[in-house]
Amino acid sequence: MPVYVYETIPQSEAEFPQTFELRQSMSEPCLTAHPDTGAPVRRVLSGGLATFTGAAAAVPMRGGGGCGSGCGCAS
Repeated sequence: MPVYVYETIPQSEAEFPQTFELRQSMSEPCLTAHPDTGAPVRRVLSGGLATFTGAAAAVPMRGGGGCGSGCGCAS
């Protein structure tokens, strides 16, 4: 089962978000409240690994992997 990162949603400017991790099935709904305190929470997008197979893996990147023409990055 994957481990998800959650953070509390501050209810005032004096509060700071508190993060915690929770192991839960992908089929379980996201938490809306902290399991211990009941404070409102949101799931945080974090890490991960993208794996491409089939046709998506066979498509070559243009320009050595940069953003494309006119973006100004140093690709």
